[in-house]
Amino acid sequence: MKQTILVVEDDEMIRHLVRINLEKNHYDVVEAGDGQTAKDVFLNSHPCLVILDLMLPKLSGEAFCEWVRNQERNEVSVIMLSAKSRVDDKIAGLKMGADDYITKPFEPDELIAHVEAVLRRTGQYCQKIVHDGLCIKPRQGEVQLYDKSIPLTKHEFNLLYYFMQHPNVVHDREQLIDQLYPYAEHQVLDRTIDAHIKKLREKIEADSSKPERIQTVRGMGYKFAAS
Repeated sequence: MKQTILVVEDDEMIRHLVRINLEKNHYDVVEAGDGQTAKDVFLNSHPCLVILDLMLPKLSGEAFCEWVRNQERNEVSVIMLSAKSRVDDKIAGLKMGADDYITKPFEPDELIAHVEAVLRRTGQYCQKIVHDGLCIKPRQGEVQLYDKSIPLTKHEFNLLYYFMQHPNVVHDREQLIDQLYPYAEHQVLDRTIDAHIKKLREKIEADSSKPERIQTVRGMGYKFAAS
């Protein structure tokens, strides 16, 4: 599982430089050029870390950092990347909730070293799989859809986790039964799986009667559709 980093920076050249270096070091990268757009990207991608410029259009970096800290996902780390280089600015950024503060101009290797150091401290809280705003955290037993926590039963959670580990792969009911009931002492009926699928759809689909995430493949089974 690659860790996802959100880069929020209005300078396109800096944003591109940061992205190239992060991807070179095997991180997934999403980006935004202003603070307002960053909110939508954040909710859709569930990043492990935000690299955040402070002087942003539409919504300041300070306001975005405060918004992130008010989300349920308080495990997300924030590195502020700013031209504000006074000691007072750094202290204010750290008090605001940043995990680290880097001043511009910076060396790409320096940035990567800071990213690695922060994620060494916080990465254990960031084991997750994300597809289009739907996030599952296997170690915490949590599921979130955009900005909302989704309560699931044990079987629903295990079923979704299996699906999200194997996106766009068709699974027949027998395979799913083996995953959910590996030590069953009695026969588990196909309709049991269908019932779990129905309940799961009601919780994660915009319209459970027209499912887009967990799709039925006629005559074959089910698949988790992911872009």
